[in-house]
Amino acid sequence: MPKRGKKYRESAQLVDKTNLYETGEAMDLAVKTATAKFDETVEIHIKLGVDGRHADQQVRGAIVLPHGTGKTKKVLVFAKGPKAQEAEAAGADYVGAEELAQKIQTENWFDFDVVVATPDMMGVVGRLGKVLGPKGLMPNPKSGTVTMDIARALEDIKAGKVEYRLDKTNIIHTPIGKASFGAQKLEENFNALIEAVIKAKPAAAKGQYLRSVTVTSTMGPGIKLNPMKLSN
Repeated sequence: MPKRGKKYRESAQLVDKTNLYETGEAMDLAVKTATAKFDETVEIHIKLGVDGRHADQQVRGAIVLPHGTGKTKKVLVFAKGPKAQEAEAAGADYVGAEELAQKIQTENWFDFDVVVATPDMMGVVGRLGKVLGPKGLMPNPKSGTVTMDIARALEDIKAGKVEYRLDKTNIIHTPIGKASFGAQKLEENFNALIEAVIKAKPAAAKGQYLRSVTVTSTMGPGIKLNPMKLSN
């Protein structure tokens, strides 16, 4: 284990590792323990009682957080003709078709945070699966990033839409804002996210769905919430 810095050790002393905190208390601690010189991102890590290797136990979706994420996302849109014009008018950072796919493949270009595509462009985008997939950038109808309503998709993303999906260990990692938001706004963002994850519970999931829920700032310690109280 690398040696932790003084600030981290001081922050960690504020958190009782044996305790399962109420939501408001946890958000308050997340703000207090974010002591870096930059505005730290506050993230949620949710361990679910599902097996994501089975298609009927996958958990994936997207939600616009009430207060956004505090980060402006660069959006790449794959579209042609009128839909490309719609994307440009709606504030897309990059708009194109085959030429952008080639740029990603040949130049290893990834100067964007989200990829949106019209359904007719998925033949082109599909060829990028091996490079976009591992980075979590592959457009998907479930997250609203494969759509004909490009303007709406861009509006949601710019307003603070976040995707949630299981990793290989059945954990969801999602940012819910910045430490500068303060505890109340973080709590409201957190509640919106946890509600969406609970609604997305697969019918095939058995036993306790929310196994553990932890909130942490970029440089701060993990703060555990009581998952039983969240699922009521």
